[in-house]
Amino acid sequence: MAKQPHLLVEDGDVNDIALIPGDPGRVDRIAGHCDDSEVVAENREYKVVNATYDGVDLTICSTGIGCPSAAIAVEELSRVGVETFIRVGTIGGLQEHVEVGDMIVATGAAKEEGTSKRYESAVYPAVPDYDVLTSLVDVSEERGEEVHVGPIVSDDAFYNEDDAYVEDWNDAGLLAIEMEAATVFSLARRKGLAAGAICTVDGNLVAGNQKGADSDDELPEKAKNNVARAIDIALDSVVELA
Repeated sequence: MAKQPHLLVEDGDVNDIALIPGDPGRVDRIAGHCDDSEVVAENREYKVVNATYDGVDLTICSTGIGCPSAAIAVEELSRVGVETFIRVGTIGGLQEHVEVGDMIVATGAAKEEGTSKRYESAVYPAVPDYDVLTSLVDVSEERGEEVHVGPIVSDDAFYNEDDAYVEDWNDAGLLAIEMEAATVFSLARRKGLAAGAICTVDGNLVAGNQKGADSDDELPEKAKNNVARAIDIALDSVVELA
């Protein structure tokens, strides 16, 4: 198969399990938790690295921000051999008990985005693969880590999440909001592949402290620390799923 036009990868370049953070910088951070790593390609918002963790080969690829760029990553990676995707991202809390630095394993994602709707009806569920979901939860428990497990929402408009939206999502019992999972879950299901997501809370919209509101950096210090723990959970899940 020809080289993919955005990720610049082709058959044989990647492994069958991929961790997919949004931030290209987090690709390097994940690689730093691995035993070894090698950059495969880098273009636009996409950085692709192959790595080995505890004897298991995996690929790490950034998706950029939002569902359109995440869909390109899933489409192109799946065409060259990736079969399992684990999103390792950040997320904003929608419930009072969800605190900055907490970790969430998603059981589903509401489709408040447009990309998945170009593939299928909005009434079709955006849900993770059962084995990936249970692996993330089981590994969290084995590591003694507390994680929230439940539904989230994927939204396109970061700066248009007004009080009415937040109140409605809160009333619906959605745990938190991010920008990629609904499309990642939907595309994986449609392609007969597997996907899941573990995300670290970087703000809480109900409390009024959106990401970056109380820090000069994008992530508060507690969230930075717990991103590392989420990475370790995801990597241990890769070993379990391999």
